[in-house]
Amino acid sequence: MASAPSEPRAVLGRLDKAGRLIAADPELETLQREAGSTLGQTLALPQVAAVAMLARKLGTPVGRPAVAASPENDIELWVNAKPEGDEIALSLEGWTIRPPVGPRLASILGGGSEAGAATSQNEWSTDEELRIISLSADFAKLLDVDVADAAGAPLTRILRLEENDNGEMPLISALAGRRNFSGQRGRSRSDDSCLFVLNGEVVTAADGAFAGFRGTAENEKGGDAASGRAAAIDHALDELLRSPVDRIIESAERIVERADGPINSDYASYGNDIASAARHLLSVLRAMREDPAQGEGTVDLAGLSAEAVIMLESSAEERGVSIELGASEPLNAHGEERAVRQILVNLIVNAIRYSPENGTIHLDFVRTAGTTSVTVADQGPGIAAGDEQRIFERFEQAQPKEGSTGLGLAISRRLARSMGGDVSLDSGPGEGARFTLTLPAA
Repeated sequence: MASAPSEPRAVLGRLDKAGRLIAADPELETLQREAGSTLGQTLALPQVAAVAMLARKLGTPVGRPAVAASPENDIELWVNAKPEGDEIALSLEGWTIRPPVGPRLASILGGGSEAGAATSQNEWSTDEELRIISLSADFAKLLDVDVADAAGAPLTRILRLEENDNGEMPLISALAGRRNFSGQRGRSRSDDSCLFVLNGEVVTAADGAFAGFRGTAENEKGGDAASGRAAAIDHALDELLRSPVDRIIESAERIVERADGPINSDYASYGNDIASAARHLLSVLRAMREDPAQGEGTVDLAGLSAEAVIMLESSAEERGVSIELGASEPLNAHGEERAVRQILVNLIVNAIRYSPENGTIHLDFVRTAGTTSVTVADQGPGIAAGDEQRIFERFEQAQPKEGSTGLGLAISRRLARSMGGDVSLDSGPGEGARFTLTLPAA
């Protein structure tokens, strides 16, 4: 049985470019043999191998927690993996022997009987930024991903996290509070009907610092997607945000009215801009809580687009971006005015944010027998092929930008679908992005 080093020290090893363990201290070599392999063969400790694979992929030294399974115990390690030419140098620290937790060695390695496979825990682990360190073979199979390809990728690339009935994401809350969590729902991105419930515990580094999570996932294939939906923002957060925004509006209006004495007209104009922006933020908060379908009627899509352009002209000018509006006649659609205006503002703001300096944004309109639509097209970097759906999810962005929360597109699609329409994307890397709002024709 593998035992801890006789004195506190790092246990060293070395992998070749094929992932074979070509050199190892006695403790690591013993673990390799107990896992059913030998020196000179592929490293048979999946979590340790995953850290090495990540270091090779990134081309930089990587330090991550890992668990190695011996026949009778689990061994918690801190794995340092450093690329050296075609090889990876391993240094295993904090060697701590624990009672076994979860499936034994056979199921971790994907072997064992059918009965053993049935009790598999679907194990996973991530670092402190929710990047995947390891996936058990059974979990990777259910997610339809390759373990090697998944290493180093954000967990949200393979699982779409869902809110619980309280509008919360337990994993995100746990990340903020550095604590254990349970009951995080998530759907496989390769099969939307494949629903999991994740439970996880905090992993700490050798120095006691937060280093990520490890846990299990219960498969609930065929779960109801609607049961995971909840309000985009809860009442408490709504109230928390409304109060300071109301104060901003009040202060800005005092500037406009010169209530505290005479000021330069330029500053009074700035006050008006601040008040307008704050009112717009309040409309965002309402959009995240309310059901637009309750106030639907007939809207002029072209007219509301023109209003949105006027609202955002100053923001576009600051970046040297011009906006061209492709319609002047009314284009009627079924929808709710406030919600449609919100969607248009979100799409145009997104286009301004990603447009190159001196770029042009085009708004083009199409009317069919059953629909009316507007397309907001920019000349930015475009969206990668694997990101078309991900960017419509909350807190997701194709290319993170300062000042962006990743909520705009998620809100826009939710609002559009609640009115019987949709927001769609046509794009490609280097081709710019074309977001289209489609609504039922009036």
